Amino acid sequence: MNPLEPGEQLDHYFLEATVARGGMATVFRATDLLTQRRVAIKVPHFEAESDPVFFERFQREGEIGRRLEHPGVIKVLPDGDHSRMYMVMEWVEGKLLREVLREQQPFPVERAVRIAVGVCEVLQYIHSHGVVHRDLKPDNIILDVEDNVKLIDFGIAGISGLRRLTFGKLSNTIGTPDYISPEQVKGRRGDARSDVYALGVMLYEMLTGRVPFPEENPLSAMNARLRRDPAPPTQFNCAITPQLERVVLRALERDPDRRYASAEEFARDLQYPEQAIELGNRNIEREQKAWITIAASYCAMLLIPTIILALLLYVARHQ
Repeated sequence: MNPLEPGEQLDHYFLEATVARGGMATVFRATDLLTQRRVAIKVPHFEAESDPVFFERFQREGEIGRRLEHPGVIKVLPDGDHSRMYMVMEWVEGKLLREVLREQQPFPVERAVRIAVGVCEVLQYIHSHGVVHRDLKPDNIILDVEDNVKLIDFGIAGISGLRRLTFGKLSNTIGTPDYISPEQVKGRRGDARSDVYALGVMLYEMLTGRVPFPEENPLSAMNARLRRDPAPPTQFNCAITPQLERVVLRALERDPDRRYASAEEFARDLQYPEQAIELGNRNIEREQKAWITIAASYCAMLLIPTIILALLLYVARHQ
């Protein structure tokens, strides 16, 4: 069978235009002839329909899109019987962040931070619902005219209750070289901090016009983040303050334990970078709290024999 083209009809949907065409699927802008509502339709290529890995990714994307309810997450619409495999989604007017980056690099600092904070808010929502995107990149973020964000393509997302997808099953399809976290490069599944890292890369790119590790070879790019830290973004944009630079670099920490633990924490420091506490100071605070807890426990243990002795003496005197 020939691939679908604009001007054709798929069940009760009229395909108006091609929005994106990838190696495994094509996305069309379409009109639902029953409701006259504009929608987006993702149609797998015929050769991809028989690929079990793609099939699982496609099913996962649909499941997550139907489960999550947030203005920053692309909504997969309920639909009836299909003559072939496809997915119906809400239509969003806007541009991919990738397109916007091609038009303007770097972004003004205020705009880059505003977009990053918007992504943080969506990430905090999906993470609180047990979902980790795991392939966050400019190609998977739509911006409307007011820079409101919409996350798309949850095909390789991790979600509680669904079967785990790993490097072993998807080989090179997990993550994208420029945005994949160091722990994912090592073959780990990745968690919320992996999404924070990917957003850190995008923020770095929005602020400087380049990714932190601009290697021509994808393997070299992935290996570079395991061996060294990125160049300070102030080297490429003097409008970045030292406080904001510190926030960006913390999001890009190689060790996930030294990275922001949540998108909410990342957003807070982006909004108030002058109040952000350096990581070293945070660790000192944690250690101080830990020592206080330990000391209190020891004091309590030392008091127990004293209390017991006092009770024994009290009983002996009143017998």
